[in-house]
Amino acid sequence: MNALNLKEQQLRKIRTQAGFIAALDQSGGSTPKALTAYGLKPDAWSNEAEMFTLVHQMRARIITSPVFSGDRILAAILFERTMDGDIAGQPTADYLWERKRIVPFLKVDKGLAEERDGVRLMKPMPDLGALLARANTKNIFGTKMRSVISQANATGIQAIAKQQFEVAAQISAAGLMPIVEPEVDIHCPDKAGAEALLKSALLQHLDALPAGRQVMLKLTLPEQDDAHAELVKHPKVLKVVALSGGYSRAEGNTRLQRQHGVIASFSRALAEGLLAQQSDAEFNAQLDASIQSIYEASTAKV
Repeated sequence: MNALNLKEQQLRKIRTQAGFIAALDQSGGSTPKALTAYGLKPDAWSNEAEMFTLVHQMRARIITSPVFSGDRILAAILFERTMDGDIAGQPTADYLWERKRIVPFLKVDKGLAEERDGVRLMKPMPDLGALLARANTKNIFGTKMRSVISQANATGIQAIAKQQFEVAAQISAAGLMPIVEPEVDIHCPDKAGAEALLKSALLQHLDALPAGRQVMLKLTLPEQDDAHAELVKHPKVLKVVALSGGYSRAEGNTRLQRQHGVIASFSRALAEGLLAQQSDAEFNAQLDASIQSIYEASTAKV
C-alpha cells in the first residue's frame, strides 16, 4: 500500500469510526511516576536506559494485549523511543496499524519552558523537521505537542495558541496531522475563564487556516458542559479529544460523557489499575474494563 492510500484509510478511521485515542506517550519527566503507578519502585532501575526499557515493556504489554485493538481504540500516541522500538519484532507504528488497526501518532514536543504570563510554552524544537521526516519513514499518521495554561491570562493564552498553530503549520507541511494540545491545568484558579479565553484564541487561528487544512484539538475536560461545541463543529477541526489531566478515570469518564462530540485521549487514566505484578489474565481483564469504560464515555453521551 502506498503512503497516500495508507493515510487516507487512517484519516477515514479517525473521522468516521467510534472510539477513543490511547495516549502512551509519557516522556522522561513523567516516566518514573508512570512506572511507580505500574507497581515498579525506583530501585527497579539504576539509570535512564533501564527506566526506558521498563516503560517500553509496559507499553508493549498494553499494545500486545488481545483487548487492545482497533475495535474500540482509534489511535495511539507514542513517545519517540516507542516509535523507534519494536513490538513483537515489528516497528511499533507498523504493528499498531497492521496487527491492530490502530492509527499511530507521535509526541513531538521537547517539554515545557518556565512559566510566563500564566502559561508554559513548549521548549524550542530545532530538530523538528528531521523528526517529522523520520516519523514519515516510520508510517506515523500525526503528531501531538503539549503546552500548559495555569492562569486565565489573555496574553499568555494568546502566546500559547500562536505557538501551537505555528508548529502545527510545520507539521501539516510535512504531511502529518497535528494534534494541538494547549492543556488548561485542572487546578487553574479560574479554569472556566481560562477555557473561554482559549476557545476564543483557538477559533481565531482555526478561522485563519488555509483551505483544505485541518488540525485535531486535545483539550482539558471543561467546567461548562459542551464548552467545546463550537470547536467540535468547526470545519477545520478533524476531531476534538479530551485529556484526563489528573482526574481519576471515573471522574474523567463522568465529565467526558457530558461533552457531545468529544472523545477521550487518556494516558494515566487508561493505565490506572494496571500492575507489573498482575498475571496476564488479571492485566487483560483490568485493561479491558478500562478500555470499555473510556469507550462508553466517548461514544454514549448523556
